Amino acid sequence: MTRLTNIPTLTTDRLTLRLPTEADFDLVADFFASKERSWGFGGPLDRTGAWRWFASNLGHFALKGHGFWFLETAAGDTVGMVGLWGPEGWNETELGWVMFEGSEGKGYAREAAIAVREYAYDTLGWGALCSNIFPGNDRSVALAERMGATLESNWDSPTHGTEMVYRHPSKQELQV
Repeated sequence: MTRLTNIPTLTTDRLTLRLPTEADFDLVADFFASKERSWGFGGPLDRTGAWRWFASNLGHFALKGHGFWFLETAAGDTVGMVGLWGPEGWNETELGWVMFEGSEGKGYAREAAIAVREYAYDTLGWGALCSNIFPGNDRSVALAERMGATLESNWDSPTHGTEMVYRHPSKQELQV
């Protein structure tokens, strides 16, 4: 079996951001099965579609060295996904997040997104990131704004239609 060995595990005060394992798939399938939860992430998807997304996330790590890390608490609960996503046809690589049912409102998404943003800036040497957010996804807009991101423009995604592009502060802007 081929293993992705060059992908770092990131840590925060409360979370470990790790590569997905096959045991995580049911969480992803449940997330995508819910129209209410997954509409802002390209869902809903049936189980086969969810598996394709899950496998493409691993492929994204293999091809690009980044994707969606899975967030694990000290208690061993997997609470969501945060990562860097830039498939073919995308305007640029974005910082994105998803919390699994029952995990919202605890600050996990913000904590992990800041860690991934720092990784992109400090380790990968990237400039200011964006987050592409569907109109009406008020929770994601609020998180982006709490992180200092501002609405820059709209963008027509090749797969999802019109999305709002929120620009995060650059590393230099965060240091001011």
